[in-house]
Amino acid sequence: MSPRPITILMAEDDPEDQMLTRDALGEAKLVNELRCVSNGEELLAYLRHEGEYGDTEKHPRPGIILLDLNMPKMDGREALSALKEDPELKQIPVVVLTTSRSDEDVYKSYDLGVSGYINKPVSFEGLVNVIQTLGKYWFEIVELPPPHA
Repeated sequence: MSPRPITILMAEDDPEDQMLTRDALGEAKLVNELRCVSNGEELLAYLRHEGEYGDTEKHPRPGIILLDLNMPKMDGREALSALKEDPELKQIPVVVLTTSRSDEDVYKSYDLGVSGYINKPVSFEGLVNVIQTLGKYWFEIVELPPPHA
């Protein structure tokens, strides 16, 4: 049985990191669609289908969120807190993918309900390895909640 394609929503303010993640998905041969937003405000607007994200066909509910902690406007910590307090959104798995190696960020992220915390690899090969591992775990092994409107 082949894994069903699942939309990945990445909250990351660095366009280069977005591009590298998209390239790593291709290199890892994952067919998952990657959608990107640049800050926590956009993440919540996307998830709540507000403003430019109102069209659910163009902006499907993600099966998983990759979240950077250090973003402008609303950072990942604030967005994670708001997301996990929302009964409609809290079951979406969130994996922190960040450069922060702060113990405080790790503890706080898990306290807020994150499903995993990964330090961004420094090399593209490392990123491909992380994406392959995430793909195997989240899209082949784990049973994710079915999408709903």
